[in-house]
Amino acid sequence: MSVLRFILENRGQVLALTGEHLWLVGLSTLFATLIGIPLGILIAHRPGFNKPVLAGANIIQTIPSLALFGFLLPVPWLGDRADRLAILALTLYALLPIIRNTYAGIRGVDPAVTEAGRGMGLTASQLLFQVELPLALSVILSGVRTAVVISVGLATIAAAIGAGGLGEFIFRGLAMVDNRVILAGAVPAAVMAILADLGVGWLERRLQPR
Repeated sequence: MSVLRFILENRGQVLALTGEHLWLVGLSTLFATLIGIPLGILIAHRPGFNKPVLAGANIIQTIPSLALFGFLLPVPWLGDRADRLAILALTLYALLPIIRNTYAGIRGVDPAVTEAGRGMGLTASQLLFQVELPLALSVILSGVRTAVVISVGLATIAAAIGAGGLGEFIFRGLAMVDNRVILAGAVPAAVMAILADLGVGWLERRLQPR
């Protein structure tokens, strides 16, 4: 109850930091989707790019989040604004599940369906947008779902470089050795991750090919 009381007493700040957290997660997920889906399509149709693209995304995942923030700090323009740096780092971390699921979704389309499309005279772009992507959409959304949940958790680390978000409470609570303050950041972040997972999961089921 003390945690709930603390959140209610500081609800203005909690809401402001939640808004910052949503901004970081939403923008980074959007950028990761805009980059990851085309890369997934590329490696599905050009197998020669498969290993370098997936290897690059995998390497990024192995870099500890604080270390990645530190590596990006000296980059011109990015290092001047903590939120820009955090959005780039979160975008990089969110790429792997989106690329991998887009690749799996496109490759999982029944070859007989694509052959039928070609037989009907569809061009490569028509085949992609009218056949492959609609059939792969639920698998792609599964990757976006994973990316969102990852981003919600990692965005708490962004507070370490002054990018804001609910991590502000977590780091403040650690410095004060106060569990109430830590939970004031951790609980809303966990709720956000659960709601995002449920929301994208619902959309994924709605778009499941029948």
